[in-house]
Amino acid sequence: MVKIRITQNEGNQRLDRFLRKYLKRAPLAMIYKLIRKDVKVNGRRGKEDTMLTEGDEVTIYLPQEKLEELTALLKKKRARKTFGIVYEDENVLVVNKPSGLLTHGDAHEKKNTLANQVMGYLQDKGEYDPASEKTFSPAPANRLDRNTSGLVLFGKNAEALRELTAVMGAKEDVSKIYRAVVCGRLEGTARIEGKLLKDQRTNQVRVDDSGKDALTFVEEVRSGSRLSLVQVRIVTGRTHQIRVHLAQIGHPVAGDAKYGLSGVNRKLFEKFGVSSQMLHAFRIEFKQMQGMLEYLSGKTFEAPVPELFDIVMEEAN
Repeated sequence: MVKIRITQNEGNQRLDRFLRKYLKRAPLAMIYKLIRKDVKVNGRRGKEDTMLTEGDEVTIYLPQEKLEELTALLKKKRARKTFGIVYEDENVLVVNKPSGLLTHGDAHEKKNTLANQVMGYLQDKGEYDPASEKTFSPAPANRLDRNTSGLVLFGKNAEALRELTAVMGAKEDVSKIYRAVVCGRLEGTARIEGKLLKDQRTNQVRVDDSGKDALTFVEEVRSGSRLSLVQVRIVTGRTHQIRVHLAQIGHPVAGDAKYGLSGVNRKLFEKFGVSSQMLHAFRIEFKQMQGMLEYLSGKTFEAPVPELFDIVMEEAN
C-alpha cells in the first residue's frame, strides 16, 4: 500500500489521468481495474473522473514490489540542446525552436524532440527531477509544425502550464505574429477568412464551408518581384492555417511542399537549400494575464527571423 499526498503540480486533474502518469508501466485496463477495487481518495472510493486537488490523499492498495515495478522511470536518452532561449524565469521558459525539430514526439521520432530537449536542459539546471515528480513534467503550451521555426512557451510547473495553455487559446488575451516568405509580389494588407477542414488520413487541410472558422491578417514587410516577406497575425489557431490561407490568396509560403508551388520550391532548394516552408513564429504579445502569471501582462517576446529569410529575399528577387 502507498499513500500519495497530492501537490500543486498534481492537482486539478482527473484520478484516471493521474494514475496513468504515476503508474507509468501499467496497462490502461489495469488502471481502471485499480480505480474500481484498489484505490481510494481521502479514504473513499473514487471514480475515473474524480478531480484531484492539492492536499488530497490517494491510497493505492498494491504490494510494494508491484508498485515499484509499475512506477519505475522509463529511461530516456538525453537529446542534445538545439533551441535558443528567449526568456526564462521560475515559472516560464520561452524558446526559439529551429526548423526540422518536432515539438512533441510522434510515431517516427520519440527521442530528439523539443520537449525532451527542454526537460534535459531543466534537469541539468537542477530545476526538474523526474524521480521526485509523480506525474508532472515541463511541457509546451503551444506547438509548431516540425518545419516551422520560432517561439514555443513551456510551463515549468503545473499551474504555470495551465495558465499558459489557457491564454494561448484565448484570442483576446494574446497576439501571435509570424513572419513568412511567400511566392509573388504581395503589397499592402490582406484579411483572409476561410473555413478549414482537416483530412485526418493525409494530414492535409483545405478550405471548406463545413470546416472550422479561421481568420488571418497579412501585411507586407518587404515586397520583391518574385518573393515577398510578410507579417501574419492569426486570430484563430487552426492546423496549417497560415499555409492554407496564404495559398488560398495565391501567395503560398515559399518552400511549402504541401500547399506551395513545386517550380518555385525546386529553384529555392537548388540555389539556397530550402527544403521546407519558410514560416517563423516571430512574436507573442501578452495583453492581460491572470493568476500567478499576471506579471507577464504587457510583455512581448520575439525570436529572430532565420538568416536564410534575408538571404533568399536579397538574392532571389
